[in-house]
Amino acid sequence: MNADPSHPGRVVAVIPARMGSTRFPGKPLAAETGKPMIQHVCEQASRARLLDRVLVAADDRRIVEAVRGFGGEAVLTAEDHPNGTSRIAEVARGLDCEVVVNVQGDEPMIDPATIDLVVRTLREDPGAPMATVACPFAGDDDPADPNLVKVVIDAGGRASGFSRAPLPEAGRDGHSPLLRHVGLYAYRRAFLPVFAALPETEGERTQRLEQLRALEHGHAIAVARCAGCHPGIDTPEQYAAFVREMNKLSD
Repeated sequence: MNADPSHPGRVVAVIPARMGSTRFPGKPLAAETGKPMIQHVCEQASRARLLDRVLVAADDRRIVEAVRGFGGEAVLTAEDHPNGTSRIAEVARGLDCEVVVNVQGDEPMIDPATIDLVVRTLREDPGAPMATVACPFAGDDDPADPNLVKVVIDAGGRASGFSRAPLPEAGRDGHSPLLRHVGLYAYRRAFLPVFAALPETEGERTQRLEQLRALEHGHAIAVARCAGCHPGIDTPEQYAAFVREMNKLSD
């Protein structure tokens, strides 16, 4: 990671973190591995070669104190943001950078190479204000599962649609096969306040997919392809599996 804050065209990862998860309250500070989960996320993001800075956007002072306690950077944001992008947009107003990467605060095993991939994809498509990532479905994935978000890429390398149900254009007329969406985003910093100010769309409301707001308002989303997705942690049971995995790696 390039730590020079004056580097032109620099890229900043902002990690939104909130204490009030419905299924796993206090998730960012769960520390059964010996480190709070938010530290694992920060450490993985810091290994990305194209990031110049990593900071946490938190809704609770306890998260800010924990991040600063392990030497990380954190800012306290308003509590009433409707989603992580809105929280990131608040922080981005004070950043002097070219690109802001939204790294989810509950993905402690995110691959740093995937972060670099989404940054490169945005830079290679100057007409797209944001970029994201997709991967093939794994053998044990059920493409019909509404919890697995689907995406199809058009011939120009941009998203033609996102859905919780299979998309009819998949594999047709130059479109990609149905792919699994990976929830990692890179935004041009100037686009974030525009995105946050867009009115909610019907697709976003019914599908509960925030990226549809950008797409349905006519903003292109460039899509990178990676080999596989990194698991997120939504429940205490998933966190317990992560702890077991970390314990194996440390044996």
